[in-house]
Amino acid sequence: MNVTYKVSLAGLSGEKALAPVSVRAFLRQKCGFSHGLWRRLKWNGTLLVNGEEVRATTAVVRDGDVVTCRIAESSSLAATPMPLDIRYEDEYMIVLNKPAGMLVHPTGGDYDNTLGNGLLHYYRRTGQEIDFHPVHRLDRNTTGLVLVAKQPQLQNALTQGNGGKFFHRSYVAVIEGEMPLPAGTIDLPIARHPDSIIQRICSQEGQVAVTHYRTLARRGGRSLLWLELETGRTHQIRVHLAAMGHPLLGDDLYGGDTSVMKRQALHAVHLEAENPLTGESISIYSDVPQDMRDLFWGH
Repeated sequence: MNVTYKVSLAGLSGEKALAPVSVRAFLRQKCGFSHGLWRRLKWNGTLLVNGEEVRATTAVVRDGDVVTCRIAESSSLAATPMPLDIRYEDEYMIVLNKPAGMLVHPTGGDYDNTLGNGLLHYYRRTGQEIDFHPVHRLDRNTTGLVLVAKQPQLQNALTQGNGGKFFHRSYVAVIEGEMPLPAGTIDLPIARHPDSIIQRICSQEGQVAVTHYRTLARRGGRSLLWLELETGRTHQIRVHLAAMGHPLLGDDLYGGDTSVMKRQALHAVHLEAENPLTGESISIYSDVPQDMRDLFWGH
């Protein structure tokens, strides 16, 4: 990782306006550096201020300075060649359209054929010495857009801001029947099922989980929903809709009808993200996959 920042001290909390501050305060508060990444820079990286190498523990910066951080990145993932549907890429982030049946990150015995493996191969093929830094994940059988940062500090900044500040996701889903209201909000805490390491349940002892929904269309006893996440709990949409008595079609884990579809009818259709390092925003859409279109409109 080799990144350069133009120092702007405006708005840095706990400091006098534009007064010199420690480089640690600048990187942690303004550039998204986690505690772990700061330690990697301090012990194994190189830090330059205005082109001069400095000690991370004692360096200070002033408004207008140029800070460069160099940290070697390696990955434990295997680089696996595979076709990737890349919908957006710049020097900071990349957005991919994930197919059904693919994990985002190695887990559960699949260590070579995930989105992370394929992206690592793409990075190596294009000369980018980058590790895999997913900002969020999709379930194996959920399709659609996945945002991946190219820098660990950007991953941290986007993840920490995932309350609507920097990162917003929208989904479409197909359910049996129709919701009690055409549009509304499901505000039910989610916890791990006491008898499963995978399944989740709605429980007052769980974490806050908020999903907004809007009915787009009804046909043949089914409803097409547009859903927006305010929080990002595991299986959030699946659990919330099941709790409302309308599980996703094909969702065998939460009681969905699997006679017409063998995966949950859920697609991450839209993604908005603001780069907290540059202030630039992206807005990416993905077409609803054919199996979900067939489910609602027929062949």
